[in-house]
Amino acid sequence: MTTFAEERIFDMMQRNNFDSVDFCLRIGLKGGGCSGYSYLFEFTDEYDDKDKIIEFGKLKICIDKKSFLFLNGMEIDYEETPFKSGIKLNNPAVSRTCGCGESVSFGEK
Repeated sequence: MTTFAEERIFDMMQRNNFDSVDFCLRIGLKGGGCSGYSYLFEFTDEYDDKDKIIEFGKLKICIDKKSFLFLNGMEIDYEETPFKSGIKLNNPAVSRTCGCGESVSFGEK
């Protein structure tokens, strides 16, 4: 995770009252989209022993076991441009993305 992403995501959590030590940013995958999978982002205080918990300073990321197989090794960044801002994942396991950039595929490149 980049330092900028850590700062921006933690600020976002504080603005939305998710700043308790129990909250984390859940990142996962769900089936759908034109390439096969879409990323899932949510602030939550619900996670279990099967989730992978990764701490970056004041910020915790939780990833379910199945999604972790595809997301392990990715870089979490935050992008701010005049036209959009948000979390940006640089995932070397992605073999294809759709034209709109909202869904990804894993496997043969």
